[in-house]
Amino acid sequence: MSKADTTVVVLGAGPAGLTVANLLHARGVDTVVLDRCTREQLVGRSRAGLLEHRTVELLDRNGLASRLHAEGTVHRGCEFRSAGTSFFTDYSAHYGGTPHWVYPQQEIVTDLLDAYEAAGGTVHYATAVESVRAESGQVVVECADGAVWRADYAAGADGQHGASKHGVPVEAVTEYTMQHEFRWLTLLAHAAPSAEHTVYAQHENGFAGHLLRSDTVTRFHLQIPFGDTIEDWPDERIWTELRTRLAKPGWTLNEGEIFSKNVLEMESRVTEPMRHGRLFLLGDAAHVITPSGGKGMNLAIADAAEFAETVVRHLRSGSEADLDRYSQLRVPDVWKAQEFSHALLHMMHTYYPSDSPDAAFRQKLQQSRLWQLRNSPAYARNFAENYIGPPLDGLPGAEAQL
Repeated sequence: MSKADTTVVVLGAGPAGLTVANLLHARGVDTVVLDRCTREQLVGRSRAGLLEHRTVELLDRNGLASRLHAEGTVHRGCEFRSAGTSFFTDYSAHYGGTPHWVYPQQEIVTDLLDAYEAAGGTVHYATAVESVRAESGQVVVECADGAVWRADYAAGADGQHGASKHGVPVEAVTEYTMQHEFRWLTLLAHAAPSAEHTVYAQHENGFAGHLLRSDTVTRFHLQIPFGDTIEDWPDERIWTELRTRLAKPGWTLNEGEIFSKNVLEMESRVTEPMRHGRLFLLGDAAHVITPSGGKGMNLAIADAAEFAETVVRHLRSGSEADLDRYSQLRVPDVWKAQEFSHALLHMMHTYYPSDSPDAAFRQKLQQSRLWQLRNSPAYARNFAENYIGPPLDGLPGAEAQL
């Protein structure tokens, strides 16, 4: 076996990869980060940021959350609207006062990059990875510029289309996939929030979501039929539909310039196991989840925390069982989040066409779920637990603080 160039090579400088890099670098583990984007591109990507309590606590414990606390916002409840009625769910009260935080993903990336580089960490920007392969107790990474990296471990956090995922032989894993029957038009508008919390609206025209971003910017989601394009949705139509779907007596929708529009297809995927040899899959490389419930970045950072612990344990013990433990612990947590996201998605969306044989039955199921969320404390507690996410110390593997 040839000598490794680094102990850990991290593929992808997103939330998962940078969390790995910071946690391991702080423990004295040699790491290097590769990403195909420039630094400007990485910190300029506008992404939503709903942070579970465990995510914030992990960052807190490792000195990575100072700006988050200064500029992020705490959220403790959300509102559901349907058929002219509405109710507010104080999910924090159902879960011991534990809140959510809203802090855009690009700000997390900025903070993690700043911390890693300030501590002497190395990021190779604008470095495209062509291939990744696990061999003889190492991982070999070949880059488009001709560079070859050999590492004892690789954190494959370069997304669902990255080289890491393609570095795992198809026969070595099982992929579970689902294409959902819903599509969103996702929007950012220069408009002050119209409520102090997230609003989910179920309407016969389709789902609408009002999500907080900042004091001057609001994120919206609109369910749209298959076949529709951005061109089918001029601003006037968008605002008309948002007013209709989010309508509530005495409530006014704040409007403004829409500066971002995208069509989002809904897909879910889980890869098992989440490693092949010394190549470990994290975040979207291992699992894709719908945006419903805001679980994607939180799962990725939880993957990163467990991977970092896996490396530290294995460096101490040399036991193959410690490597197996990563996937054994992460897969159940991923499926728990998938189930919640799927349930919330189907609770709030309209089934097109409305005259299909089972549409009325499905709508009645939606109404029952909303009724239970409003009237059953046990149902509301279960929703709160899944929405906020598990405590950090309740997450398998989190007992070994990094």
